Amino acid sequence: MLVAMHELVADIEALVRCESPSEDLAAVARSADAVAAVGTRLLDAEPERIVLDGWTHLRWRFGSAAPGDPAPRVLLLGHHDTVWPVGSLVTHPFGVHDGVLRGPGCFDMKAGVVMAFHAVAALPADERAGITILVTGDEEIGSPSSRALIESEARGCVAALVLEAAGPGGALKTERKGVSRYDVLVTGRAAHAGLEPERGVNATIEVAHQVHAVAALADPARGTTVTPTRLDAGTTINTVPAAAGFGVDVRVRDEAEQDRVHAALQELRPVLPGADVEVVGGPNRPPLTSTATRALFDRAATIAAGLGLDPLTALAVGGASDGNYTAGVGTPTLDGLGAVGGGAHADDEHVVVAELGRRTALLTALLTDLLR
Repeated sequence: MLVAMHELVADIEALVRCESPSEDLAAVARSADAVAAVGTRLLDAEPERIVLDGWTHLRWRFGSAAPGDPAPRVLLLGHHDTVWPVGSLVTHPFGVHDGVLRGPGCFDMKAGVVMAFHAVAALPADERAGITILVTGDEEIGSPSSRALIESEARGCVAALVLEAAGPGGALKTERKGVSRYDVLVTGRAAHAGLEPERGVNATIEVAHQVHAVAALADPARGTTVTPTRLDAGTTINTVPAAAGFGVDVRVRDEAEQDRVHAALQELRPVLPGADVEVVGGPNRPPLTSTATRALFDRAATIAAGLGLDPLTALAVGGASDGNYTAGVGTPTLDGLGAVGGGAHADDEHVVVAELGRRTALLTALLTDLLR
């Protein structure tokens, strides 16, 4: 039976109206209160509130979670933080028009969090044993405080079901690239640019050499992107820059490429005499590969057909999620089970209301099947 649409929409509205940019810890804490209220009402159970390095995460566990318990356990994983700053509701108000729901963070991924609650609530209380719901508060900035928590919860589970938004047309995300992040820091020597520039070591020129060297590490044939991003250099227009630096975003399909790029970045050396180069950072998320998702996707596709839903499709994407972490510890993982829509992080962020009930029913049926 499909979930009542008006209830789903009302609960999504409650979360969207509580803004939660990742780096505003007070806003994330307020959002956690809103998420806890919706989850507690639907599940008749209060969550554990886990605060790590200031970020607030929520966990519901049903049934025994003791080591050695032979019963299957399934992890439902989502996040309640967004990329939208406080005040975004003024320019991007919540609303539903012509079957489309809009509002900051609705697609990525407050709708998915609500869907998880409704999917579990559709199960009789005695059939929820073995389910863990984990809703984190720092995913959009790489899960710095919650990674270990996610990995710990995922270990030993028969499946991790990630409620991130679906791909175009409702596609499930069966492959995600791994992510590495770096800062390349250059030290030179300052000098007056007019009186004696030859006494300086120009960090801007050195950083230009390093940008080209880093960009050359990309391998399009293997799907590896190595992108120099944010750049800083110098202090004043009449001073030879003594310092410069730039960020690097790396996306890879497999761990071998992640290791290759990491080793190459550690081997960067200065070109200019007297300059120094330091590289900080490393792998952030391992790749989510089809080997971790194939069996679960096939299972979900069979269930969708049995429910009379449109055939499921699969998609490989460059963006990462916390599903990369669950797959990285060996847990079968299926991502993109959340809302159908588009515009994540953009002005046109939206959710297709008609799909909310169908996708939630699919999730409930998949949970039932996995817990047997």
